[in-house]
Amino acid sequence: QSFKLLGFLDVKNVPCARESVLYGSLGSLVMGLGHFLATSRVRRSCDVAVGGFICTMLGYWFYCRYNLAQQRIRQRMLKEGMKNRALFEGSYLDPGKEQTGSERRDS
Repeated sequence: QSFKLLGFLDVKNVPCARESVLYGSLGSLVMGLGHFLATSRVRRSCDVAVGGFICTMLGYWFYCRYNLAQQRIRQRMLKEGMKNRALFEGSYLDPGKEQTGSERRDS
């Protein structure tokens, strides 16, 4: 079963959502506890924890989505290259085929 954060963010089906929430909660704990140990101010430490959650979650969200987009671009390029390899295999345009001197002059 899926878990919806704030009623609209389906954590199970949205890429990077689960990791972002987990890292955000870890960042919240570290920043809130660190601020409390440094200042002993409870309310201010809770505010820092909430801010730490938001900053860490959004930071990791953008980092993860950027890497996911880069991976999809690389996959698309690889798929296109594999299609072209099958299309040009055995022809004079084959990048893996060694060209002779006369074929180099013709192209």
